Amino acid sequence: MAKRSFEDFTPGRRFTFRERTLTADEIIAFAREFDPQPMHLDEAAGRASILGGLAASGWHTSAVMMRMLCEAYIDGSTSEGSPGVDLMEWKRPVLAGDTLGGHCEVLEARVSRSRPDIGIVRLRAEVTNQRGEVVAISEYVNMMRLAGKDAAHADG
Repeated sequence: MAKRSFEDFTPGRRFTFRERTLTADEIIAFAREFDPQPMHLDEAAGRASILGGLAASGWHTSAVMMRMLCEAYIDGSTSEGSPGVDLMEWKRPVLAGDTLGGHCEVLEARVSRSRPDIGIVRLRAEVTNQRGEVVAISEYVNMMRLAGKDAAHADG
């Protein structure tokens, strides 16, 4: 299958995330390494906090979102990376045992003025839990190479 290139990222196109359940062990391991606050390290501390249980760090939720983005469209594309994130919001706690899913949607796409072989794609990602509640939102730009003259586009 041909790689997805800039031309495949039309406004309104959605990519669905594969679901993933976060375990207590994963939450604690991430927190020990990157965000060692009590509510991310200990169930009792999490229950005593406003989060209501052992909660993933927002940065952990963001890292899981990044993995979901890779699986949904970045892997197998002509992605050249991102110049940054415009919005990152953690809307609800992600607790041990929550199953995350969601989607990202292309908001706009244009060819770069300074690099005509690169397209600038603006996307919005929403991560939801098993109850369909939005737990995280991100808006960001992805730089994508344009297809060659004879390159075929991906169908899915």
